[in-house]
Amino acid sequence: MDVFALVTITVLAIFLGFEVVSKVSSTLHTPLMSEANAIHGIILLGAIMVAGQATEPLSLTLSLVAVLLATINIVGGFVVTDRMLVMFAAKPRRAARKGGSK
Repeated sequence: MDVFALVTITVLAIFLGFEVVSKVSSTLHTPLMSEANAIHGIILLGAIMVAGQATEPLSLTLSLVAVLLATINIVGGFVVTDRMLVMFAAKPRRAARKGGSK
C-alpha cells in the first residue's frame, strides 16, 4: 500500500469513530456504549492492519499511535460502562428486623 492509502484509511477511521461517538445523546450514552465499543474495535483492527502494512517510519509511527489511542478508547469505554452498570444495579435489601427496634 502506498502512503496515501494508509493515511486515507487512518483519517477515515478517525472520522468514523468521532462521528459515531458524537452523535450519541447523553441519555443514550450508557445503553449504546457497547455498540460504540464494537465500532472502536473495528477502528482498532483498521489501525492494526495499517500498522502491519506500514513500510515507512512515519506511517508506522502514525498507525501505532492510532492503535494506542483506539486501545485506550476501548478500555476507557468498558470502564465507564462498568461504572454506569454498577450505578443501576439493584441494591440488596436489608433483612427485616425481628422483634422490633431496641
